Amino acid sequence: QVQLVESGGGLVQAGGSLRLSCAASGRTFSSSTMGWFRQAPGKDREFVALSAWTWTGGRTVYADSVKGRFTISRDNAKNTVYLEMNSLKFEDTAVYYCAAKSEFTVATRDYEYDYWGQGTQVTVSS
Repeated sequence: QVQLVESGGGLVQAGGSLRLSCAASGRTFSSSTMGWFRQAPGKDREFVALSAWTWTGGRTVYADSVKGRFTISRDNAKNTVYLEMNSLKFEDTAVYYCAAKSEFTVATRDYEYDYWGQGTQVTVSS
C-alpha cells in the first residue's frame, strides 16, 4: 500500500504563487508515475500534471491550461512530488489531489491511478 499526503494549499490572490507537496509513504517502486489532478465545485476531476520516472530517466506532462505556469518536480530521496503554481488565476481554484501509479506511464485519466491523497484546497481570489 502507498499513502499520499498533500500539503501547501491555501488562499492566494490572482497572480500569486503556491507550492503543493505530496509525500508518499509505504511501498516504494523503482518506476512510478505521480500525478496532480484538481476538481472545482460542480466540475469533473481534471488532469493537471504528471511526473513519470524510471531508472533511465523521467518525463513530465502538463495540461494545456497550466502549461508555462505550473511546474511539477519530484525528490525521489524524500518520496515527495511538488507542484509549483505561478501566475495563479481564479479558475485554478479547486481541490488538488495527488495520485500515484506503480509504473512509468503517461497517465492523464484519473482511473489510471492506483493511489490517491485526500486533497488540498487551493483558492484564488480575483
